[in-house]
Amino acid sequence: MKGHASATCELCGRSPLVTTVHHLVPKEKGGTLQPTALLCKACHRQIHALYTNDDLVILELTTVEALQHDPQIASYLKWISKQAPGSEPKLRKSQRVRGKR
Repeated sequence: MKGHASATCELCGRSPLVTTVHHLVPKEKGGTLQPTALLCKACHRQIHALYTNDDLVILELTTVEALQHDPQIASYLKWISKQAPGSEPKLRKSQRVRGKR
């Protein structure tokens, strides 16, 4: 994933910062040629810390809008939007991602 300098994160709206390409439908679930979003590293990491690729598809979190309205991600966005653009907070993977369902 190539970074895009001085961009705006499509999820949290912070800028300017380096963004990465997030496949809204995971590549392993057929999303290779599907739409993508430019996300800051912090938001991209948070999505994958909260949800597996299966979860993203099953829970229909395959658009920026759906991600923004998800309660867990919305709570995170409320907090991260107040942080400096370059900040990369520590995170902990959710139990579902760690395999402890």
